[in-house]
Amino acid sequence: MGNSALKSHLETSQKTGVFQLTGKGLPEFPEELQRLTANLRTVDLSDNKLESLPPSIGNYAQLRSLTLNANRLGGLPDEIGKLKKLETLSLSSNRIQHLPPTMDQLKALRTLILAGNRISEFPTGLGGLRHLDLLDLSRNQIQRVPPEVSELQVIEINLNQNQISLLSADVSRCPRLKVLRVEENCLDLAAIPLSILNESQVSLFSVEGNLFEVKSLRDLEGYDKVRTLRRES
Repeated sequence: MGNSALKSHLETSQKTGVFQLTGKGLPEFPEELQRLTANLRTVDLSDNKLESLPPSIGNYAQLRSLTLNANRLGGLPDEIGKLKKLETLSLSSNRIQHLPPTMDQLKALRTLILAGNRISEFPTGLGGLRHLDLLDLSRNQIQRVPPEVSELQVIEINLNQNQISLLSADVSRCPRLKVLRVEENCLDLAAIPLSILNESQVSLFSVEGNLFEVKSLRDLEGYDKVRTLRRES
């Protein structure tokens, strides 16, 4: 894209606090955005070719929404943790394998979308994010949900289309969890903790596409307290 077009975007962003430049084949985070670190509240650079974020991403002190879907990101810099006002971080369809330990510093974060990446281990260390409502880890390569899941404060966890065969009973201890989605995984009926049905706050449990028929859940204690979904349109 030409410099004049980028300049026009920058001028608009200086007034609105919003920078959106999608589908332009950008190979790297625009260096020109540095002059707007005090202004930007929303950045959307989806559908480009970004392979990394610069450490300077931590300078955008007012940023509330960062959307980088459909890029080539292999990870995030530690400086991402400096975005103290960030509420939405959307990183679907990238190549991310791990999250930096500084993620737990994003105290304002409400939505974390990591669908369609290369994450093989359930990310721990997010328990300090007290305002996190949605954690979307669908379409990854996760095989087990560990006991540390109980530390999460989320309302919804989406784990659809992973390779999960082990689901820790500690998921029932998540204090705010209402929606748990584990469609199209490798769970058999014996791997479904009864505590999710009869001890947790979960009111919607989405399990279609595993190694058992959803109707077989009806015989489990606590089934009548939880709504299960077959397939959402």
